Amino acid sequence: MGIKIGQKNGSSCADPLGLLSDCHRKIEHFFDLLILVTNQAQGQRLNQEQKEALEASLHYFREAGPKHKDDEEKSLFPRMRKGESSRIETAISALDLLEADHKRMDEGHLSIEGLSSKWLEFGKLSKEEIHQLSVILTDLQQIYQRHIALEDSHILPLAKIVLNPSEIEEIGREMMARRGIIKSGQI
Repeated sequence: MGIKIGQKNGSSCADPLGLLSDCHRKIEHFFDLLILVTNQAQGQRLNQEQKEALEASLHYFREAGPKHKDDEEKSLFPRMRKGESSRIETAISALDLLEADHKRMDEGHLSIEGLSSKWLEFGKLSKEEIHQLSVILTDLQQIYQRHIALEDSHILPLAKIVLNPSEIEEIGREMMARRGIIKSGQI
């Protein structure tokens, strides 16, 4: 079975909320790769395709994951919390839940990184280690599914309604600055 590593975005920098949703598709893609490689190889020696998929996934979560979290926690969520709409009041508990998810995801990814790095370095994992990796992946997959569904179906559509165009534009500039596309504060 072939493993597809790369995937294109559909949104542009002019639509930062769309880009956040596109990031969710990438998160799902690279997380699915982690699961696929783990299920295929079961802790044994990785073939070249599996090794490349595992390395690409680890790199994605190491590099892009923190930026996406900052896009939400430093750019989107604070602006939504400042909103005056009664709709925001109902979303505050959801924002708190999403931030708690981020902490759990960070912890899970640290464990995944450690076990996967060991796998790449030594060529295999023990039965206990592959079981531990599988349990972590299963737990995180459930968190990601709920988390992404909440953001895509509730938080991002609400943000389009309650944030004004200049706030959304500023979110986009901050996202681009995090990625080195523009300098912070540049228009």
